[in-house]
Amino acid sequence: MWLYADIENVADIVRHYGKQTPDKKALVEGAFSLTFAELDDASSRLANALRTRGIAEGSVVGFFGKNSVPFFDLVYGCAKAGATLAPLNWRLAAAELADIVNDAKPAVMFFDHDLEPQIRAVVEQAAHKFECIALDPRASAHGGLEAMMAAAAATDPQGPIDARTPAWLMYTSGTTGRGKGVELSHKALNLMRLSEHFEPVFQWKADDVLMMVMPNFHLLGIALPVQAMYNGCTVSVMPALEPGRLLELVGLTKPTILVLAPIVIQMMLDHPGAKTADLRSLRLIMYAGSPINATLLKRAMKEIPSQFMQFYGATESGGAMSILRPEQHDLQDEAKLKSCGTPLPLIDFKIVDEKGNELPDGQNGEILVRSPALFTAYRNQPEQTKSVLSGGWYRTGDAGYRDPRDGLYYIVDRVKDMIVTGGENVYSAEVEQAIMKFPGVASCAVVSAPDPRWGERVTAVVVRKPDATFSEEDLIAHCRTLIGGYKVPKQVVFEAALPMNPTGKILKRVLRDKFWQGHERAIG
Repeated sequence: MWLYADIENVADIVRHYGKQTPDKKALVEGAFSLTFAELDDASSRLANALRTRGIAEGSVVGFFGKNSVPFFDLVYGCAKAGATLAPLNWRLAAAELADIVNDAKPAVMFFDHDLEPQIRAVVEQAAHKFECIALDPRASAHGGLEAMMAAAAATDPQGPIDARTPAWLMYTSGTTGRGKGVELSHKALNLMRLSEHFEPVFQWKADDVLMMVMPNFHLLGIALPVQAMYNGCTVSVMPALEPGRLLELVGLTKPTILVLAPIVIQMMLDHPGAKTADLRSLRLIMYAGSPINATLLKRAMKEIPSQFMQFYGATESGGAMSILRPEQHDLQDEAKLKSCGTPLPLIDFKIVDEKGNELPDGQNGEILVRSPALFTAYRNQPEQTKSVLSGGWYRTGDAGYRDPRDGLYYIVDRVKDMIVTGGENVYSAEVEQAIMKFPGVASCAVVSAPDPRWGERVTAVVVRKPDATFSEEDLIAHCRTLIGGYKVPKQVVFEAALPMNPTGKILKRVLRDKFWQGHERAIG
């Protein structure tokens, strides 16, 4: 049943490979590397050090830093100690982080020395008090991670871990309000690996190198590197995203797999260095985290010599829920490029109306998912948990349908982003796809605005490419040639940039709230 019978939790990954392939590189960051045996040893030391501090099973350990090799000491060290790792978004304001800290209640926080001013501001503002330990001893008068590990025993604690214990506590980006702490258990993460094992397209090769580009506080950043290591592969760590440096590192370090958000793909292609970058080592680019428009995907498939695979998931799902496989990426079939594919093995989808009734193929409704890898709960939010988990199904909040011809699923919008104008439902993603086909559009978001006649007005917020001079009228006329009249934007607002979260997901709530101040909206 299992790919490896002795891997039952996150900690067992390094235990297994520490014995089976001890000298193979597990992690590479610049000139520094760590073998699986060294990572197994380091994580045991960290686990013992945590236990001497009284950190027991279920205790939360925070991480506040960029991608690094020491981050993985914590991934596996916390798992061996039975603690729950909570990677925090270092791009948030101190007040936002203080709210998360008060919710998570970490016993200790490990932080990058470059981020010491930010974490000190959080300490001052948070009601919950916690110990701070620097990854670099220069940043703290109390020593750092290295000293802490050096003083600890290297013997693996080998303590029993309840599979239901949260391995990770991931805080959502809060695109619909305050972020929620998503608890992902060891059992769920291991069952995610099982689901992937039964999926034929997940063919990991012994010499595969996955480059970690996305931030560790996002599921893309932590789950895919762990998936690679579960399959005995090497992870090349990029501390933080910079498109030019990413292009350079791909040429230098020769990764075979990249995991990127669509916005990062666009940033790569738009960078001047893309024309001369050596990307020949790439055999697969996985993309997820936000919708991708067909225009960008077609461009990427033409300009990057790699196969492409989309996966649709959520923090709450612990990984991919469905995938659009490489062979389904057909440049001659643009409609199919908009699909999120079909569910992985062991995962079921159904489409329901607002009353929970299952809808037939071809009809739009909310996507519900049943998976053995679903999250356990939103931390300290039982009502929120109950609102999205019912009868083993997870309410994604995404609106979509199943194509009756080929069984592919399509996401048309977030349920809360659907616009109801004059009694007609308009899905913002469809309008955005039309807008992005207009020359000179760099990016866009379609949201609702109050309208005295129609209830809601389709409103496009658009960023022009440099030197583009088209008008509101030009863009509206273009849309009329592609979509029905009731879907065409009634208003176009031009902005210099769109608000985004760290993974490139446009914060439509921020845009929509500007239009709805002083008005009450029926949806969301």
